[in-house]
Parts: sequence; C-alpha cells; structure tokens
Amino acid sequence: MLKHNSQFDNEEIKKTVKESYTKIAEKSETKNESSCCLPVPQAGQPDNKTGKSSCCSDEPDYASFAVDYAKQKGYNPDADLGLGCGVPTEFAQIKEGDTVIDLGSGAGNDVFIARAIAGDSGRVIGVDFTEAMIDKARKNNDTLGFKNVEFRMGDIENLPVEDNMADVTISNCVLNLVPDKTKAFSEIYRTLKPGGHFSVSDIVINGELPRKIRIAAELYAGCIGGAIDKDDYLKIINDTGFINVTVQKEREIKIPDSIILDYIDADELKALKASGTNILSVTVFAEKP
Repeated sequence: MLKHNSQFDNEEIKKTVKESYTKIAEKSETKNESSCCLPVPQAGQPDNKTGKSSCCSDEPDYASFAVDYAKQKGYNPDADLGLGCGVPTEFAQIKEGDTVIDLGSGAGNDVFIARAIAGDSGRVIGVDFTEAMIDKARKNNDTLGFKNVEFRMGDIENLPVEDNMADVTISNCVLNLVPDKTKAFSEIYRTLKPGGHFSVSDIVINGELPRKIRIAAELYAGCIGGAIDKDDYLKIINDTGFINVTVQKEREIKIPDSIILDYIDADELKALKASGTNILSVTVFAEKP
C-alpha cells in the first residue's frame, strides 16, 4: 500500500483501488460494514462499532456513504456490498427494452435493479476492472439465471463497449475513483446512443481538501481522495459535449474526525472546518445530443 504522504501516478492509483476492492469482493456486506463507502449512522442511530476496516484490516476505517437499497425492485442482497453513495437507478429514467451500462458494477447490485426496470426485452452490461468483482457478479447472475445480463472486465477509461450502444449509463460511487475523469466521461459519451443519457451517483468536494488527504492512497480507494471540486466535475461533463446537465440529488457526507485525523493534525482539521469545505454525494444526469 502506498504511504499517506506519497504522490502517485494514475497506474499506482488504479493498482491501489484494484487491490482494495479485490479484498472487499472477498467479504460479505455484513463484514464490509466498516469498509469503503458504507453507511454513515443517521441521526438517532448508534455509531458504527465494528472497528477496523474489514477490507483492509491493517488500515484505517474508510468513510461511509451508502444508502439502503433493500426496497428497490430487483434488489439482490448477495450483490449488495454496500459500496454505493446513491441510487442512480431511481433517477436514470430507464425504460423497458433499454440497453443499460453500469460502470464499476461490483457484485452486480445496480445491474440487477436496472434489469428489473429494463425487463426481459432490455439488456444490461456491467463493467468492472476487478477480476474478483466480475467473478462474484457472474456467480450471482448464474444463480438468478438472467440471459440479458452480462459482466465485462474492463477499464472505465477504455470501455470494452462499442460506439453508440447504450440508451442509459449508470454508475454508483465509482467515477471518483477514476484518475482521468475527462477520459471517463468521454467514454460514456462515445458509448451512449445519440439521445441517450446517464445518471451517476458520485462523491465531489465543495471547496478544497488538504493535500495530505488528496494524496492518501487509502482515502483514494475509500472514495474521498479521488473526489474533485463539484464545479470542476460538472465542467468536465459540459466540456465533453453533454447537454441538460442536472444535479438530481445532493447530500452532505460527514466524515468522522477520527478518520480525518489519521491524515492531518488537529490544527489542520480546525482550519478545514473553518474553510467551509464539505464532501457531497451527488447524483448527476446529462444527455448526449
């Protein structure tokens, strides 16, 4: 694992993310309850008492972002590793018969929910670059027996999908992990049909995070370090050529001080809070002309 204070390039980032999510894939959702991108306790609920991160037992706890999927049509608990930060399928305007691509599909949670909406006449393709996740997703689909679902091994910066294929693209707390977000949105644009659209849930920053946090490999894999400024994120989407760019949902993510203090000192934390910088979960929609 990379050290907290080291600068790293895109390939090192990808290696770190892949290693972290391989470990997560080997755990159940229950065991992942102190792992990457899992639910922050809501008001009135007890704090997470599970201790060290189950996906990387010798590393600090990751931030917790996910929402409850259990009431979604098509939900399969075996496919839910608790790694999302929203429910993009709620806003994706998927229609029966649509071809849907899920970027960073993990064990298949959003794929199976999208399939329930697209129906037997639709098609859903999950793309992930972690072999263990692809294996887990394919096993889940073998159990479910869906013939119009497939999982492809591939990099979001170079999707294994032909041009103008998808009606809808979705993604859930994954694009923030991609080092080259301009390339990622260009690939979404390339693979969407003209008139197609995407709905992605992701983590962005309102303000600027301290450099020590931005370059921490563990926080990158844990969905914080890779997040960029919200305005910059939306600018990339607009500059790619998308239209009707809309933030469909936004909520603030509260990161426990105990996690942040593993990377910055108390004075730096005080300055961060005074700066007004905050971490947001957003769900963003945009169309390809």
